[in-house]
Amino acid sequence: MRVEIWTDINCPFCYLGKKRFEQALTDFPHRSDVEVVHRSFELDPTLPADESGPVIAKIAHKYGISEAQAAANERGIGAQAAAIGLPYLTEGRDYGNSFDMHRLLHFALAEGKQDALLDALYRANFAEEQSLFADNERLVRLAVTAGLDESAARTALDDPNAYADAVRADEQEAARLGARGVPFFVFDRKYGVSGAQPSEVFTQALDQAWADREPVIQTIGGADVCGPDGCELPAHN
Repeated sequence: MRVEIWTDINCPFCYLGKKRFEQALTDFPHRSDVEVVHRSFELDPTLPADESGPVIAKIAHKYGISEAQAAANERGIGAQAAAIGLPYLTEGRDYGNSFDMHRLLHFALAEGKQDALLDALYRANFAEEQSLFADNERLVRLAVTAGLDESAARTALDDPNAYADAVRADEQEAARLGARGVPFFVFDRKYGVSGAQPSEVFTQALDQAWADREPVIQTIGGADVCGPDGCELPAHN
């Protein structure tokens, strides 16, 4: 079974949603048969590549609220993160263009290291004070911590066209599937879950998607059959 998760590194609820989904997956009896693929979704693809700034000011401007209200929202998200064991800086974080990070995640997917890199990016953005944006050298260092080759990661980042089509294809697919925000989870292209839902919701989705993988055949009657060990002989009284 495949689970696809559309996310953006700027999105705190993607950070929380990944953890809650993984909590559900840990207890799923068929977890070894579940393939998880992370897909790209930019919250603001119009941001210039070299632009970054304080998150709280950005949120206040975007939603037309005061910076005090935006700061309170951040503290609320921080409390949610703490409840599931995730570190979260409630002030001092930046926002920025995430396109290069998505390109790097597609490179990591090809190398079998996508999940590890996404964790490293989330940790750097939400739990560390140093800004993550417009700093390719830091992205390369994070790629190395995720097990990727330093030279290959730098080559991928230095080429603006590398994996760019894959990022755009993910975003187009998200639009086709009706995703207007992230995180957005798709289970075997049959069920969608929007938002950082409680783990119980992800458990239900996993169970339902698994149950629907193949039709359940109801056997009627009990006539004699043949199998690998031979044929059953009818009983004689």
